[in-house]
Amino acid sequence: MRKLWLIFAQTTTVALALLFVVMTLKPEWLAYSSPSPTVVTLQERARGDAVDGASAAYGFREAARRALPAVVHIFTSQKVRTQRHPLMDDPVFRRFFGEGFEDAPRQESGLGSGVIVSPDGYILTNFHVIDAADQIEIALADGRKLKAKVVGSDPESDLAVIQVEADNLPAITFGHMSNVGVGDMVLAIGNPFGVGQTVTMGIVSALGRTHLGINTFENFIQTDAAINPGNSGGALVDAEGMLVGINTAIYSRTGGSLGIGFAIPVSSARLIMEQIIQNGAVIRGWIGVEAQEITPELAESFGLSDVSGALIAGVVRGSPADQARIQPGDVLLAVGAGNIRDPQEMLDAIAALKPGEETTFRLRRARNIIEVTVKIGQRPPLQFQKKGRK
Repeated sequence: MRKLWLIFAQTTTVALALLFVVMTLKPEWLAYSSPSPTVVTLQERARGDAVDGASAAYGFREAARRALPAVVHIFTSQKVRTQRHPLMDDPVFRRFFGEGFEDAPRQESGLGSGVIVSPDGYILTNFHVIDAADQIEIALADGRKLKAKVVGSDPESDLAVIQVEADNLPAITFGHMSNVGVGDMVLAIGNPFGVGQTVTMGIVSALGRTHLGINTFENFIQTDAAINPGNSGGALVDAEGMLVGINTAIYSRTGGSLGIGFAIPVSSARLIMEQIIQNGAVIRGWIGVEAQEITPELAESFGLSDVSGALIAGVVRGSPADQARIQPGDVLLAVGAGNIRDPQEMLDAIAALKPGEETTFRLRRARNIIEVTVKIGQRPPLQFQKKGRK
């Protein structure tokens, strides 16, 4: 009995000594034995960690946070002289009001949006936002206001590039059209009605919208994200805040959003922007023809088996098409290796060619298929007339 007691005492002494050493040197080893007030174990995101753009808990907060600083407000002003009133030439009128009395020029102002595409101050917007402006001022998301100058523009796609003198600006991240599909969530960011920076949400309703009569070259993203006057030139971004389009126009009978808005795809906008920055303008191919769509009635009158192709309605004298002996009444079927289904495809295909290069055109003349070689010319600048855009 005495021997057992001695063993117990020694074991207890050693255990207490070990406990003392652990409590002194490694107290965290004993933390598991402390009672915990937590009812259930939670997995919590650490502060500052990135949140997915489409997170159910946060909505599109992260996407907006990434894109908002790169979207600017654009304010323009233009001096417009009013039409001279007939009374200005009346000697009695001039006697009372003085010989120096003249109509004062009227100041018109406009607003829109733009997207910062590089930290050194290049901003992409719509041509109609800055068209004929005498002064351009941009307001950054942080409240700064800067004067801007026009780098170049392309009226036929309704895009323009302006620049401010600043460094380290928050530039947008470009997305890829290959990742964009019908049904994808998108955000439209801009300055609608001048109320301030605004984010609206919708989906991609359709891709490749053409024949709308908005621009010469059309390939729009259609979206139901609310786009209103003042949104023009702003950003259409995906659920991660990546740029997928430049908001350009709306379909509306009232001037407000009816859920049909159009944006220029980022793929087109980027190519045009790079040409504007490099050349001050966009260089496109041209052959000098006027084409029209082949209706069933025209196909019947010309003895055509289908309505595919572009009917040549006119040829500019001395143009590349004239020199290649293309004639009115010919039906253009292919440019190079690409088939042509309608005049819009013809326009896009020819515009994509480089001036100076020679390309084979396949045509139907009467009942014969012929091929001609055309030396591509450079598309002349468009004499732009303002359209009633919002």
